[in-house]
Formats: sequence, structure tokens, C-alpha cells
Amino acid sequence: MYPLALNIGRRLCVVVGGGRVAERKVRGILAAGGRVRLVSPTVTPGLATLADHRAIEWACKPYARADLDGAFLVLAATNNADVQRAVHSDARSAGQLVNVADAPELCDFQVPATIRRGDLAISVATGGKSPAVAAMVKRRLDRFFGEEYGWLTAFAALLREQILAEELDSDQTRELFQQLLHDDIVDWLRDRRWDDVRRHVEKVMGRPVPFDPESLLKENP
Repeated sequence: MYPLALNIGRRLCVVVGGGRVAERKVRGILAAGGRVRLVSPTVTPGLATLADHRAIEWACKPYARADLDGAFLVLAATNNADVQRAVHSDARSAGQLVNVADAPELCDFQVPATIRRGDLAISVATGGKSPAVAAMVKRRLDRFFGEEYGWLTAFAALLREQILAEELDSDQTRELFQQLLHDDIVDWLRDRRWDDVRRHVEKVMGRPVPFDPESLLKENP
């Protein structure tokens, strides 16, 4: 597997199936900004609520090949082996990337176990060999990486804009970020010690830096 982060914003993703696995995949797509077409005669209460609120398009019927029209990604998550194989075959024929639940040998891509902290996403994949191991590692990461890492990502993005505007060479830019992003800044953000953050950044940058903690918290709850 070749790891990558795929931009699916506003792209159509078709999920075939209406159970808990399908719901997990649908919620992951929505979290990444994708559009969902769900195909299944029956769905979980959670998926029904999403459809009622028009967060997803629900085709309440058995799967048919035309359901994949216009799809950027295809995910098969039913408990019917014949339907799973049909979705795989149809997607491959159309040149669409397909993921088939519990069948890594039929997958063009895997959906990793992921935690999100604002714009920071940390994913764990096992090449489909053991979703249970991926889930275990995810739980450990979830305990270690708190909301402060989302704030750190947003703050680093703010600093990056200012640093790039100074048109430094790549070595200077790298060195500046190494000085800015040392371990203590994570603790300061977690404890909301904004003055410590500000003093450190201004010392490294050699000048005052605009920094609004309240805005940071609102944008990265």
C-alpha cells in the first residue's frame, strides 16, 4: 500500500450497504468533506438520521450498476458476498477506486483508523491484515494526542504564512520551525499558558506575533 492523504472535498463517494460498517465509512467521508450516495434497502438509525437531514443521498433500494455513476470512490460494505463482488467488478470496469469491506485482496485502497484534532489527522493502517490492531493503536494515540495538537496545527499554519512571506531559503525556514515547535509548546497549549506561547514565539521570531487564543479555540474546538 502507498500511503497518501486524498482530497475528497465535494467529491461523490458511493457507499453500498446500510449497517454499522457502512455508517462508519459514511461518517468518515463526511468528516473529510466528501459527498455521499448511500445504496441500501435498509439502514441504521444513524444513517437514516443523516438522510433525513439531507447530509447524505440515500437510494433506498438494492444495488444496481448505475448507482456508481459519477463516483470518485466506491465502498462496498454489505453482508452479501454476491453484492460485494458485483460492486467490485462494476467499479473496476469503470476505472473507479474501490474498497471492499473484509476483503483486502479486492481493495484498491484501505480506510485507516483515524483520529482528528482540527486539521491534524493521525491514521493507522495494517494493509487490511488486522483492523483490530489498527483500532488498538488508534485508542492509544487517542489518549496521547489531545485537543492541543489541533491548536498547535492551527497556530503553526498561522506562523507558516508569516514565515513564508519573509522569503527565507529552505534551510532557514526549516531551522526556524525546529526552534518554534519544541515539546514545551505542546504543554503550554494544553494548559492554555498563552503568555508562555507568545513569549517563546516572539523570542524565536525576533518580533511581536499576532496571536488570538480565543479565535484559535473557536476554529479548532
